[in-house]
Amino acid sequence: MPIVIITGAGGLIGAETARFFHDKGFTVVGIDNDMRQYFFGAEASTRWSQKRLQEQLPNYRHVDADIRDEAAMARVFGEYQKDIRLVVHTAAQPSHDWAAKEPRTDFTVNANGTLNLLEMTRAHCPEAVFIFTSTNKVYGDTPNQLPLIELEKRWEVDPGHVFAQFGISEIMSIDHSKHSLFGASKLAADILVQEYGRYFGMKTVCFRGGCLTGPGHSGTQLHGFLSYLMKCAVTGAPYTVFGYKGKQVRDNIHSFDLVNMFWHFSQNPRSGEVYNAGGSRHSNCSMQEAVAMCEAIAGKKINVTYQETNRIGDHIWWVSDVRKFQNHYPDWQYNFDLQGILTDIFQGMPKP
Repeated sequence: MPIVIITGAGGLIGAETARFFHDKGFTVVGIDNDMRQYFFGAEASTRWSQKRLQEQLPNYRHVDADIRDEAAMARVFGEYQKDIRLVVHTAAQPSHDWAAKEPRTDFTVNANGTLNLLEMTRAHCPEAVFIFTSTNKVYGDTPNQLPLIELEKRWEVDPGHVFAQFGISEIMSIDHSKHSLFGASKLAADILVQEYGRYFGMKTVCFRGGCLTGPGHSGTQLHGFLSYLMKCAVTGAPYTVFGYKGKQVRDNIHSFDLVNMFWHFSQNPRSGEVYNAGGSRHSNCSMQEAVAMCEAIAGKKINVTYQETNRIGDHIWWVSDVRKFQNHYPDWQYNFDLQGILTDIFQGMPKP
């Protein structure tokens, strides 16, 4: 039976990947040591998700190990090397704000950990497909230089700009911008993944995600905005909007739709490829619009407070142009729009 190794298996994308590829006939080897709890506290722990995978997927094997631990990774890859067909790397420190508290931890997890996994793949299963969940933060704050127009409830790009109709494509520069330390560590990993494809000829790809979301998200204030916003709608907990008048725009992609991208790529892989991966014009919203939608679905008002200062390196407007991926893999399509995403999150959330 073919094997897929998934790092960050208890997280939103990792768990979705585990279920998806298990259904496709893979044995799933999940690596996760619940560092999300260390990053964001007990409410962000993914142990519940890990337990569910172990209970629900007969061919799931869990490894409690740190991706920075070279010896531990060598044991895993060495044990399964003959059957590894795919490595999906979703483990990360994912927060701008947290990275500034512990820059070394952030960089070693995001950059060194990725290097470890690339080297293990090259040594033990060089023909395997290597999929990396990168981030749109590799572009730094360059998107904030776009000509923006302030509307009643959102910012929008000037209609005459090249990115206005379909969103931001992969031609955007990664240079001359403020990335945040998180963005810098993820960019280092992103470049490594590309280089192992271009230099060594490995089947590597970076999916530069926008807001990845779904009912499997352990959302917190520092990461997982739609999930955490809906949690606040359900529980009555306060929610803080940071800067930009609450009109900042994000595109949102359901975890299933992203993992379906992984599947299509794995069936016809390329080397050193890069794709922007988000909700595009199909699924995007401002903070103000998201608050209103969550309130309508939950049937409750959210206790929203506003803080004038935006997060360092945060985007005012981000909508992904996914046409490059769609051109390469025309059979892929979205299954969830924004209403569908939020309804799915609400239905999957424990009610008080």
